[in-house]
Amino acid sequence: MTAEDPITATRRWLQRAVIGLNLCPFAKAVQVKDQIRYVLSEAATADALLEELAAELVWLHDTDPAVVDTTLLIHPQVLTDFHDYNDFLDQVDAAIDALGLEGEIQVASFHPDYQFAGSDFDDAANCTNRSPYPMLHLLREASVERAVEAFPDPDAIVERNIATLEKLGVEGYRRLLEP
Repeated sequence: MTAEDPITATRRWLQRAVIGLNLCPFAKAVQVKDQIRYVLSEAATADALLEELAAELVWLHDTDPAVVDTTLLIHPQVLTDFHDYNDFLDQVDAAIDALGLEGEIQVASFHPDYQFAGSDFDDAANCTNRSPYPMLHLLREASVERAVEAFPDPDAIVERNIATLEKLGVEGYRRLLEP
């Protein structure tokens, strides 16, 4: 992790990696329309983060999608260990369910040390979910469904992303995110 402002680093990651490498072909539209909410969590414990997450889930649900379509909840002070972060995702799902938002909002996971099960840490495919800081990406399911319907072959996105990142390599990915 870097010492720079987490929101600045996240914006650069979004611009250079997510949009620049076209890892998510749906991200550019919401970025251009300024419909992404960046929230920097001050949470120092998983319980505090869970409270902030619940508030953000409700806020996003109650906000007009034309104003804010998605939220990036960046939490640099808590769940910095990937295994702890990964375990926390069960609590994220439980919070969505407890708030009655299942089928309305989903959360995608991003972490600087993201590692898919069964992969080596330095496998370039892990970079598809590596971000400058730990974060939870809150997405409206209706928006995801519309985006997927408009994309000719959404299953090809994963394969294309892995090929792109294998070509770039882990070191190339790291350099891409440098200030």
